Amino acid sequence: QVQLVESGGGLVQAGGSLRLSCAASGSIFGRNRMGWYRQAPGKQRELVATITSEGTTNYADSVKGRFTVSRVNAGNTVYLQMNSLKPEDTAVYYCNFLNSALLIYWGQGTQVTVSS
Repeated sequence: QVQLVESGGGLVQAGGSLRLSCAASGSIFGRNRMGWYRQAPGKQRELVATITSEGTTNYADSVKGRFTVSRVNAGNTVYLQMNSLKPEDTAVYYCNFLNSALLIYWGQGTQVTVSS
C-alpha cells in the first residue's frame, strides 16, 4: 500500500501562482511514476503532469510552459509549480502514484480555484 498526502491549493487570481506538494509513504520500491491529474466539475479526470523516478517528465499540452513538475526521490515527494494560472485551470487536483507492478494510488485531492 502507498499513502499520498497532498498540500497546497487554494484560491488565486488569474495570472497568479500556486504550488502543490504530495508526499508518498508506504511500500515504495523500484521504479515508479508520480504526478498530478485534475478533474473539473462535469468533466473527466485528466492528466496534468507526471515524472518518473528517473526524472522523465510528461505534460498535458494545456499546461506546457506554465506548470513544472519536480520530485525529491529521497522523500518521495512530488511538486507541481503552477504559474500563469487561468480560470480553466480550476479543478480538484489529485496526486497519483504508479509503481513497477502497475498499481495506481490516488491522493484525496486538493481544490484549486482561479478567479478571473
